[in-house]
Amino acid sequence: MNLKATSHRQLDQNQEDRARAIRDALRDAIVDRRLAPGTKLSEAEVGTLFDVSRTVVRDALQMLAFEGLVRTERNRGAFVSNPSTEEARQVFASRRLIEAGIIAAAAERLTPADIALFREQLREEERHRNERGASARRAEIKASGDFHLLLAKVAGNAVLEKFMDELVARSSLVIALYGRTGVSSCGHDEHGDILDALEKGDVTRATHLMMHHIDHIEADLDLALSETRTLKDALAL
Repeated sequence: MNLKATSHRQLDQNQEDRARAIRDALRDAIVDRRLAPGTKLSEAEVGTLFDVSRTVVRDALQMLAFEGLVRTERNRGAFVSNPSTEEARQVFASRRLIEAGIIAAAAERLTPADIALFREQLREEERHRNERGASARRAEIKASGDFHLLLAKVAGNAVLEKFMDELVARSSLVIALYGRTGVSSCGHDEHGDILDALEKGDVTRATHLMMHHIDHIEADLDLALSETRTLKDALAL
């Protein structure tokens, strides 16, 4: 964290903007599976492709590492994250434990205004589900994760919310890389059913539906590696 902050202080506004643009391009290539898990992200090659200094590239890679999309290894460099089967299982096992508590806490605090926000969130998910293409796919994965983050926010526990933020980010990476259907599997109907149960105050049913929902997401995973491409080809530069 301190290293990331130090890096930002060394960059001017233009360099920070370039770093964010590179982060976005790499993130899209990772989520779209154009960059396979384990692919090395050479600072020199990325810098050449985008015509920027290694300092700018390093900042972009640090942002991706903070999001869990990239891992860095001392004396080896940066690589596209490659969650193992066991790591993926641990992510979803953690979600089952934490989201059961979030459901219980959210049920006690849910207001009509919260319900309205959730309904709008479901409409956004539906909008993305009906669209096609890589950008729609990314947007749907994000919108689906946002439903779970909104639940954590309503629960009113800042620590749980922070945990969920990390777990959703890790889940989104796993789903984007290994989801068989190429979508989030966080269907509108499942989210809607959970919300209906919460609105009726049926915590037991809402919890059961959430556990089934997480099972559904995990069951959609296929951890076979995708075809490896060169960095230049994956970024279409």
